[in-house]
Amino acid sequence: MKQHILAFALAAAAAAAGCVGFEHKTSVTSPSSTGVDALMGSWQSISSAPGVIPSPSTCTNFHWNPTQQTLTTATGSFSATCGDIQFAGTASGTLSGPTTVAWNASGTATSASLPISPCPISLTGTAELGTNSIRVPYSGTTCLGNVSGVEILNKH
Repeated sequence: MKQHILAFALAAAAAAAGCVGFEHKTSVTSPSSTGVDALMGSWQSISSAPGVIPSPSTCTNFHWNPTQQTLTTATGSFSATCGDIQFAGTASGTLSGPTTVAWNASGTATSASLPISPCPISLTGTAELGTNSIRVPYSGTTCLGNVSGVEILNKH
């Protein structure tokens, strides 16, 4: 009888051990590409809510298309809308950490309705690179005054 109880206890212990599980979850928040390759591609602002009028001291509708790269930088065409003025020029980003990008952009807008034509723009900031997005805090100047804000760009 003792042998049957011992065998039953061992079988119950083995069955219970099979029921114990281990669960491991991971979450990817950093870019799937590494190095400057993570910056390459076409980037565009996430659309803002319909009917929302941006502040005159902010810029929206960012587009960045890096076409040149070195080991740590990517450079390409850039455009943004500040107020109701469309600017175009170039922007470059330099990796300063695995997901940190020091960036700058400069360009101009040309229009007879502007107080200064061509109207220059200069923006800088430190962006945060995500899996398929870049959070872009910026500050800078245009011929209409200072601008600052945050844009989220998605990779397309």
